[in-house]
Amino acid sequence: MSEARDGGMRSGFVTFVGRPNVGKSTLTNALVGEKIAITSAKPQTTRRAIRGIVNRPDGQLVIVDTPGIHKPRTLLGERLNDLVEQVLGDVDVIGFCVPATEKVGPGDRRIAASLDGYPRAKKIAIVTKTDAADKDDVVERLMEVDSLREDWAAVIPLSSITRDQLDVLADEVLSLMPEGPALYEEGVVTDESLEDRIAEIIREAALEGVRDELPHSIAVVVDDIARREDSDLTDVHASIVVERDSQKAIIIGRKGARLRDVGATARAGIEPLIGTRVFLGLHVRVAKEWQRDPKQLGRLGF
Repeated sequence: MSEARDGGMRSGFVTFVGRPNVGKSTLTNALVGEKIAITSAKPQTTRRAIRGIVNRPDGQLVIVDTPGIHKPRTLLGERLNDLVEQVLGDVDVIGFCVPATEKVGPGDRRIAASLDGYPRAKKIAIVTKTDAADKDDVVERLMEVDSLREDWAAVIPLSSITRDQLDVLADEVLSLMPEGPALYEEGVVTDESLEDRIAEIIREAALEGVRDELPHSIAVVVDDIARREDSDLTDVHASIVVERDSQKAIIIGRKGARLRDVGATARAGIEPLIGTRVFLGLHVRVAKEWQRDPKQLGRLGF
């Protein structure tokens, strides 16, 4: 059990690594029980080190969600990889994720080998998406993953969707944490600001169903959040920033239809967060080649 030998508490930091789109953000959300990280069928949608907090009777896990490790093609890509490096140097446990639905490949092997650079952290291998694979594939994946390193503290298959084995993972990770009191008060699920969470919800809605060239090219800036006087309505104004006029046209859609859909989807995610009805004003603007421009990256929070 995860309680320290003297019956004390354990707490610490864990992060999940792996190629883009192996299910890290979905796993974070499932463990926290609330939507913290945005999930999308498109890889590379996570940009910040988001902390999700899991409170257990015998301790607390603080999940630091990183972008997927990938070969960078832009300055934004380089900054995302730097962010991963920084996070990995600071955590107590690293969970290496591989989907049950795909054979272990060179990218997985490269990331598993790179964990040598973080001797302080204990390492767990996680086979994700077991709900989408048959038993033989899961067994094969577990064997492939097990052979990648000698020092796995555990190898755990799970499904974030059906929640199968999630508790097993949480208990195992907690048992590897140092003894110590909770790092955050009970009831806190993230230390992200309200603006950051709203921006992520809008970005996720904007990414839904658009072509593959867009994911990296969208940033969202929340310009203003204000409660209306004598009303249970909160006004939220935000800018969706893209790199080219052609992308702006995709986001807005024919006669503004797509932007209205984005607004409706995002509003449904923002209202429970704020606790009132929301008027959401979205404005799409072009910032040429912002992913390659250090000044613009700084302004957009990277």
